[in-house]
Parts: sequence; C-alpha cells; structure tokens
Amino acid sequence: MFVMATKNADLASLTIDRSSQGAHSPRKSRPARKLVVGSIVVLVLLAGIIFFGNVFNSGFEVQLATASLSSPSQANAVLTASGYVVARRKAAVASKGTGRLVFLGVEEGDQVKKGQTIARLEDADVVAARERARQNLRLAEADLHDAKTNYQRTRILLKQNAIAQAEYDVAEARFKRVVASIDVARFALQEAAVAVENTRIVAPFDGTVLKKNADVGEIVAPLAGAASSRAAVVTIADMSSLEVDADVSEANITRVAPEQQCEITLDAYPQQRYPGFVTKIVPTADRAKATVMVKIRFKEYDKRVLPEMSAKITFLRLGYELNAANSKPLLTVPAAAVASRGGRQVVYQVQQERAVEVPVSTGQTLAGLLEIKSGLNEGDKVVAKVDDQIQDGVKVILKGQ
Repeated sequence: MFVMATKNADLASLTIDRSSQGAHSPRKSRPARKLVVGSIVVLVLLAGIIFFGNVFNSGFEVQLATASLSSPSQANAVLTASGYVVARRKAAVASKGTGRLVFLGVEEGDQVKKGQTIARLEDADVVAARERARQNLRLAEADLHDAKTNYQRTRILLKQNAIAQAEYDVAEARFKRVVASIDVARFALQEAAVAVENTRIVAPFDGTVLKKNADVGEIVAPLAGAASSRAAVVTIADMSSLEVDADVSEANITRVAPEQQCEITLDAYPQQRYPGFVTKIVPTADRAKATVMVKIRFKEYDKRVLPEMSAKITFLRLGYELNAANSKPLLTVPAAAVASRGGRQVVYQVQQERAVEVPVSTGQTLAGLLEIKSGLNEGDKVVAKVDDQIQDGVKVILKGQ
C-alpha cells in the first residue's frame, strides 16, 4: 500500500501546470530572439565586409599634381598665344662693292658700335684709282692759274683795243674749261673715295653680332650672284630693341588691344616671367594659319633673353596694371588637392603606396590654384584631388599604373 501511494504522489507531482504558461508562451518570445540573432548576423557581416575589404582592396586610384610656381596675374588672364623673340633693329651687313674679303674683325657675340669697321675687302685697285683722281685734280688746278692769268690779261687788252675780240674769246673759253675740269676732277676724286669706302664694311648701329656669314678669303658681292660668293658678311641686332611677335587666332583678336598688359614666359626659362605690353596689331591676317600677328614689347628683361627664343604670351584683362608686386610667382597646387582635416589644411603625398598627410599653410586662390605658403617645396608631388576616402595611411595606387 505504501509503495502504491508513493508512486501516485510522484506521478501527481509531474503533472504540468498549464495555467502558468499563459504569461510566457514560446510563440510570443520567438520574434524577439529572431531580432537579436538578425542584428548579430548583420554586425558580423559588416565586420566581415570591412575586414575583407581592407585585406583585398588594392587601393584608391589617385592622380598626382606637382607643386609649381604660378603668377598671380594668371587670375586676370584673358588669352594666351605663342610667338618668338625678335629684334626690331636687325641687319645683314653687306658690302656695296665686289671683292675678296681680307679682314674680318668680329666674331659671334661681339659688341659693335655705329661706324666701327667690321671687315675690309681687297682694295688695291680702287686705292690706285683714287690716287689717279687726286693727281688729275692737281693737274687741273695747275692749269687754272695759267688760264686765269691769261684770261685777265686779255680782258684788259681788249678794253684798250690792243687785241682782237677773238683772242679774248679764246682766253675766256680756256679759263672756263679749266674751271669745269677742276669740278670734274673733284667729283672723280669723290667717286674714287667712295669706291675705297665701299671696301670697308661698317656697323650701321650699335648692336651685337649674331652670325658670321663670310670668312676671310671668300668673294663678297652685293647680290651674291656666284655660288661661291657671299652677300652678307655678318648679321647684327640691337639687343635693346627686343620684342615678341605672337600669332593670335582670328577668333580671339578682339580680346587684344594696343597698350594691353602682358606677361611673357620664355620656354628656356619657364620660371621667369617678364612684363610687357602690346605695341602693335599688324593690320593683316595670315590666310594659311588664320592668325593675326601681334607685337609685344618688353618692359624689362635681362641678358638671357635672345632673338629667336620661343615665348608664351599671357594677355591680361584691360585695365589690369602689371607691376613687380603682382608679378612675383607663387608656389601653388590645384585647389582640389587641399583638404580640411581636424581644422587644419592638409595635402597628401604618396609614400610606399600609402597616402601621407602633410599640413600646409595656404594663401590666395589663382584661377583654380591655391597658394601654398609653407609645407611644400617646388616640384613636390601631391594627390591632385582629395575626397573623404583619402585619409592618412590609406592605400592608394597611381592612375595608369
């Protein structure tokens, strides 16, 4: 009996109390568990994406720009054109006579003065002709004394009726003929002196010898008719008269006006800028190139500027006055290369395929460029365009590689 009672008690205690399950139903707790599990899965996926993205990302593609010197006047530029440096005063110096060159006293680069003898031709024949003309003049002058004395004597005798009129006429004609022969002899002597002078080749103005066209021993002729002859002996230029001849497109010629301020940059010295202004717009166009020639004069330049150097001309807006203060070049980078990080202005350089943050101090804006006062040097390479993806230490690759 006792055993049976114990079994019945144990079985009674195992009875499920269904009344207590009303507040904690498995059906109601299941959505909450799903929400928690889903959130954990999303976080794991995001972490995996970030992790594997950093592992397998080859880097952000960037393009580099160079920190270079720029002129503040570029913000006022309205047009650019190309041209060449030329000398307004330039001459190929030649001889008026024909002969063999026996003396050449200059070389390329020599300075010459106006009237200085540059070269001399063989002159033995013309010197002899000049001497003959001089002696002929002396002979005529010697006859003059006798003719004049005889003419004065016959005039007195004619008044006294001591001689016939015919005798007086002969004396008068002889006197006039001697006077005329003296004039002829003087002009002949002058002509012979000019012939001698033509064998001397002199500088027509102060200048610099640019080219030596002939050498001692060669035949020099005014028109260089023979294949072995030379017309010009040297070419000289007045280096104080340098200017730039620029070709401006017909479509843009309305942007150019006389006295307009310009900035001249020579290909030989790209960092040096020379102030200038428009002196003349040649009133004709080149049909083949569809351009109009514009002449620009230097305001100031140095001895490094030479004829035939290629140049780039920047025409500035009308009314803009170019001076020493606003022509000084500034170190600049593209404005898009500068970003703000933590209240600082920074640029990014690339080192070992990583972006390296470099703090900089900036200045004025110049037509899409930004002045860098400190932090960079001329020639430094920086990321040309910075966005939020470019951060210090991020992996980058150069465009095109």
